[in-house]
Amino acid sequence: MNKALFLDRDGVINIDKNYVHKIKDFEFIDGIFDLCDFFQKKDFLIFIITNQAGIARGYYNEKDFSNLTTWMLKEFSKRGIEITKVYYCPHHPDFTGECNCRKPKPGMILRAKEEFNVDLTNSILIGDKNSDIEAGIKAGIKYNFLIQSATMEKENKFNVKVLNKLTDIL
Repeated sequence: MNKALFLDRDGVINIDKNYVHKIKDFEFIDGIFDLCDFFQKKDFLIFIITNQAGIARGYYNEKDFSNLTTWMLKEFSKRGIEITKVYYCPHHPDFTGECNCRKPKPGMILRAKEEFNVDLTNSILIGDKNSDIEAGIKAGIKYNFLIQSATMEKENKFNVKVLNKLTDIL
């Protein structure tokens, strides 16, 4: 079985500027490439799991999301980092009704588990909202880390304490 690193997108990979869907607005959080490189070298698969309610709300469409995602993945690839897959939820209960993929539900994580034979008890999730952590717990991920998005936005860097703690558990 594979171990995996699950990352939320907005607030973990990039600064959360509310409904980011244009390359010009996408700003990587300093340290995210180092974090991913570290886990890739430890043989973790890397997944991005992201709620994208802006699609349901009509702020942007799936093609806009796809274009940004393709660019983002190329930026990781330029640094030798392979993102195994990006899972996203384009729904919002107020606009499209309930679904099982929108965090805090564990649908995206469980799909990754099935598609890539992931051992969730040896996997890690990093999110910036309680709904991320709830999804990880519901899915059975052993290590779930809540980072402070506001601090990261202000400092534009990955919290060193989080990196040290992650390093300690391996």
